[in-house]
Amino acid sequence: MAQPDQDKLGKTLWNIASNLRGSMNADSFRDYMLSFLFLRYLSHNYEESAKKELGRDYPKSPSKDKRPDFIVPPPLEIWYQENKEDTEEFEKQMRKKVHYVIQPQHLWSNITELARTQNDELLVTLECGFRYIENKSFDNTFHGLFSEINLNSDKLGKTPKERNDKLCTIIQNIAEGIVDFSADTDTLGDAYEYLIGKFAAGSGKKAGEFYTPQQISTILSEIVTLDSQDPTTGKKNKLDKVLDMACGSGSLLLNVRKRIKDNKGTVGKIYGQENNVTTYNLARMNMLLHGMKDTEFEIFHGDTLKNQWDVLNEMNPSKKTEFDAIVANPPFSLRWEPNDTLAEDFRFKSYGLAPKSAADFAFLLHGFHFLSNEGTMAIILPHGVLFRGGAEERIRTKLLKDNNIDAVIGLPSNLFYSTGIPVCILILKKCKKEDDVLFINASEHFKKGKRQNELRDGKKDGVYDKNEPNDIQSIIDTYKNRPEKLERYARRVSMGEIEKNGYNLNISRYVSTAEDEVQIDLKEVNKNLASINERIEEKTKEHNKFLKELGLKTI
Repeated sequence: MAQPDQDKLGKTLWNIASNLRGSMNADSFRDYMLSFLFLRYLSHNYEESAKKELGRDYPKSPSKDKRPDFIVPPPLEIWYQENKEDTEEFEKQMRKKVHYVIQPQHLWSNITELARTQNDELLVTLECGFRYIENKSFDNTFHGLFSEINLNSDKLGKTPKERNDKLCTIIQNIAEGIVDFSADTDTLGDAYEYLIGKFAAGSGKKAGEFYTPQQISTILSEIVTLDSQDPTTGKKNKLDKVLDMACGSGSLLLNVRKRIKDNKGTVGKIYGQENNVTTYNLARMNMLLHGMKDTEFEIFHGDTLKNQWDVLNEMNPSKKTEFDAIVANPPFSLRWEPNDTLAEDFRFKSYGLAPKSAADFAFLLHGFHFLSNEGTMAIILPHGVLFRGGAEERIRTKLLKDNNIDAVIGLPSNLFYSTGIPVCILILKKCKKEDDVLFINASEHFKKGKRQNELRDGKKDGVYDKNEPNDIQSIIDTYKNRPEKLERYARRVSMGEIEKNGYNLNISRYVSTAEDEVQIDLKEVNKNLASINERIEEKTKEHNKFLKELGLKTI
């Protein structure tokens, strides 16, 4: 499906959400809307695979009887009723092919029929379906996947009937709105991402917990997929493992995967960690909605700074999990509780602990510890990490002396929903070829918006136009080609110069966007003024001559 059609589906769903949510806040309605979209994807994918598996034995779709009290059963439910002795083997085969099982009564096609007929069993059927998907559908249990979906919430209605009726209306509108659109992973996955972005815009500062704007996500994912030793050669053919230790809804991880896949490359497995349970569930749904099998990703719910994930807690260095690409947009300047135990933690021991008031370097060091020797890490951080003193200065100095900081990219202000401050992207490597640091000052290259600024993408009316500014590609190309200097935009800075500046990485010290002052030749100015005065005196004499002839007072 073409991109305009994918965008149209997202807009259609957003309009439905805007019309239906009423007084319900955006965060609450988001969870219902995205869960139903997720169920629709799982159901359609399952039914299409079942058709192939059963072949001629797959029942024909019953005629759509539109009587308000007649429920048209899904074809698969008819097959289950007629082949009870074969269902166990059928489900075994489906687990091999699509990696999950859904019971016929929980399929979207049946849920929409219950909604169309305003059936009182809708709410109960949905609850049972969600619990089944969480605990039994997949070989890897997706426990708590729908834990934030409260189908008995007073926000849906005060009585069970009111809640059931509200759900019928929501589901019927979604079903009618998307019936003409494709159910392939690209279309639904893009629609899911579109909705996450729109809901994030409506959530304001809270959106920073789960969403990285796509334009910034593109920059990070493009950079970490380039060859780490020679970015000019282009993208890597394979990434074995990819990590985002503050993954939010998972969009950054999916973006990295897409860059490699679009380049005909392969990705082994992607790993994400998220502390917010709602966002953690969004990420797991997002992975599956983009066609990933449950064996191709692992999302962990837990505190990154406490390192509660067994995968990352291997004490034997030879068995340590390492990643070829690491991306992150952690919460900015998060307060945390460093202690004596963490001071001895293998992630921080060689560098010291980040201050209690700002965990920015704690997140950075966590990710950097697990970066492979040939890997690239890109992390979004507030500008303060570039110049603040104390513990942060010590950490920054060691990273620079060890030649681990590859590039510093300054972005414009007000790009994020969660903050209006300008932020930077730090690029880190363990085995770096160059012994300098590339500074890119892109702070003045953007399109100003009413609520949010945005980086321009070279498009005009949704279509690429070579005459349109492309701020995103300019950053990527500059990083890729690493020029010695681009006036008022980028410069490679030697470690000697950085040392002279006390290991301060404040971008404007190295790449100023200020216009050079115009040099004024005072002698030439004085000469011009003298010439002007002479002309004034000459013309005044001529004027007074005429005044005398007229008998008027001279000046």
